[in-house]
Order: sequence, then structure tokens, then C-alpha cells
Amino acid sequence: MQVTTEADRQMFAALGRVPSGLFILTAQSGIAETGMLASWVQQCAFDPPHLCLALKRDRSIVAWLDDDAPFTLNILDDNQTDMIAHFGRGFEPGDPAFNGLEIEHVDGSGAVLCEALAYLACRVSKRVPVGDHLLLLARVVSGKVLNEGQPMVHIRKSGSHY
Repeated sequence: MQVTTEADRQMFAALGRVPSGLFILTAQSGIAETGMLASWVQQCAFDPPHLCLALKRDRSIVAWLDDDAPFTLNILDDNQTDMIAHFGRGFEPGDPAFNGLEIEHVDGSGAVLCEALAYLACRVSKRVPVGDHLLLLARVVSGKVLNEGQPMVHIRKSGSHY
């Protein structure tokens, strides 16, 4: 997004101060599986429990996340910067996303990263296009705290980019 005026700069500076976590979203399609770094995630319902996630539309994993598709949201600990480096570069379909990582498969969803703070197994409830992103509403079907620690929080300098 082009920031052209001082008013835009101020607005995007304020928008960037909306905190978010850092997560690894994992999914599979047939025998292929992948993961991506996600930051725009928030709980949005209690009963049944739901999350909302915003993913950039051009991400290849979006094609795998149709209605009722399973995925796993791995919640990162505040010291897991190695996971940010590993998944931040992104993976193309077929690339080995989990080399060197200990994973498990639970509930037919995406890979659970064993060193994550916690995970949530989810199913897509609805997809809504929003600007250059796709908003996913997802029902949480199971989850577990795996390790002790604090979730990673991300604050951006500007709300005009990641």
C-alpha cells in the first residue's frame, strides 16, 4: 500500500500498533503438506469456538483451505524466532516444509510442531474476500498446550505492510 500523505503515515503507524500473534498454519492436500507463517489471527466466537484468520490471496496454501478443510494453527512461544525464519520465507506446493522439525499428525489436520507452545486443529467454516486478503472463519475442533511459555506477540511499525 502506498503511503502518500502525513495523515496516511499517521493512520498506518496507529494501525501497525494493533498487536497480533505469530503462528504457523499447517495444512495438507492429499499426501502433500506445507506450512506458512501467519500473524492475523483472532478468536471470534465461544460456542462453538471459532477463529478468524486473514491470509494474502496469492498464497498457494489458500487453494487448500476450502469450506470444511482441516488445518492446524501452531502457536509460537515468544523465543521461537527460528520458526519465523524457517516459515517466513514461504514454501511452494511440494517443497519440504518440515525438514529438520519434529512433527505429529493429530485429528487429520495439518502438522503439529512438537516444539510449539500449543496447537489448535480447525476446520474452515467460511471464506470471505476482504481487499487483498481472504478472511477465513474456522471452527476449532481440538487443541492442546504442548509446552510452557508465553505466546509470541508481534507489533508492526506500519499497518501498510507485514
